[in-house]
Amino acid sequence: MTSETHLRETICLLAKSMFDRGLTGGSTGNISARTEDGGILVSPTGTSFGRLDPARLSRFDPNGNLIGGDPPTKEMPLHAAFYDTRSTANAVVHLHSCHSVALSMLPGVDPDNFLPPLTPYGIMKLGKVKLLPFFMPGDPAMGDAVRGLAGKRSAVMLANHGPVVAGKDVEAACNAIEELEDTAKLAMMTWDMSPRGLSPDDVQGLITKFNVEWEA
Repeated sequence: MTSETHLRETICLLAKSMFDRGLTGGSTGNISARTEDGGILVSPTGTSFGRLDPARLSRFDPNGNLIGGDPPTKEMPLHAAFYDTRSTANAVVHLHSCHSVALSMLPGVDPDNFLPPLTPYGIMKLGKVKLLPFFMPGDPAMGDAVRGLAGKRSAVMLANHGPVVAGKDVEAACNAIEELEDTAKLAMMTWDMSPRGLSPDDVQGLITKFNVEWEA
């Protein structure tokens, strides 16, 4: 099995796992990963995470030209923005996960640090998550907003829409976006209950011990 064949199958396997567990439904969400030659594989437009075909993934060459597969997701500018601004990004995942979307609509959420510090893993896997404003689906301005972060964030939350996470590989990106949704779920479960979260010293200790990117 070639490495690209394995990557195609891994993308589809992980996407189906997230779909089967209700992390994104219908034909929502998109996922991409870098190939060994510097190109990109990405889920096609209008497809379901539960039924992706490895052979039909959109295939871009290193210059950004579509060279195979079906037409790509309309959110391609969003994926490209992460790849162009973060040298460590080798995969990008975008979901319409319910709890994170719900949290993005509540008053009092910090747009510069979207997730409250409830568990260590949200901090370790994501760093600070930036809450971006609402954009029309497919609007290239979403990519512009990510570029405006200058590569300093691995994860953003699109208000009223869904999270987007970049990772060192497709497994890491999927693990991180699941952590984002789990933390948002905890936040929703404990909203207005004064939960005992991590202290600033706890957060700083995690940043130091695990070398977390943490934009001040």
